[in-house]
Amino acid sequence: MFLLVFFLIPFGFALMISFAQTAIHVPPYTSIVSISPDSRIDLSLHLGNYKYLFTDEVYAIAYLYSLKTAFFSTLICLVLGFPMAYAISRTSKSTQNVLLLLIILPFWTSFLLRVYALEGIIRENGLINSALLWLGLIDQPLKIMRTSLAVYLGIIYSYLPFMVLPLFATLEKLDHSLLEAAADLGSRPWRAFVDVTLPLAMPGIIAGSMLVFIPAVGEFVIPTLLGGPDNLMIGRVLWDEFFGNRDWPVASAVAIVFLVLLVGPIALYQHYQAKELE
Repeated sequence: MFLLVFFLIPFGFALMISFAQTAIHVPPYTSIVSISPDSRIDLSLHLGNYKYLFTDEVYAIAYLYSLKTAFFSTLICLVLGFPMAYAISRTSKSTQNVLLLLIILPFWTSFLLRVYALEGIIRENGLINSALLWLGLIDQPLKIMRTSLAVYLGIIYSYLPFMVLPLFATLEKLDHSLLEAAADLGSRPWRAFVDVTLPLAMPGIIAGSMLVFIPAVGEFVIPTLLGGPDNLMIGRVLWDEFFGNRDWPVASAVAIVFLVLLVGPIALYQHYQAKELE
């Protein structure tokens, strides 16, 4: 019922609007269903919105940039989050609670405020540039704001806990006697990690990657506040189409294609889970 009300029905409305045409009235699109005088129901589907997506390169650029940014952000979060989660899982229970509290603590504040705080750190007169100038390491402020680096920093800073927590939940259940057995049988630490730890941690890696990748693809706030005009992600395109151009049919078509692109990773994850259950 929850998925029906909050996903399938809104998805149906978006799908319906994507086949409509823009019109100057409220709501700003034509109806695809009409009743003729002889009580016949006519269905008028307009495919021009989807055709427009494949003819205007702006949408392809936005999709590709969003996928690239989300992929590398997820990869960096994995590289940073795995050692953190592994270190937390190897500590005592009391220390784990403190460290997990530090991981979760940023969620106690508004997401928007955290992005604004990061902006105050990386801007030209922010904390990083001020410290580097004071130490004499640079002669002029570094250009971080309005760049791709700022977008990556924002996504990694905001979504790193989503990678750490699933990894910790998986690594905490790891039987460390398996690593001892591998060492007794002559396995080097790196080989034990590859043969034992990494396969057992794979469910946490997949879950954390999905939790970071999916929201990062459609991120709107971070590229808007930290990115520049070249950092065109699909979330900003959706906002501009809906509220700037008021072209709801094209915006709905963008959202439908975006959703289809995300179904692939979700289907792969469900397939992996099914194999694990088997």
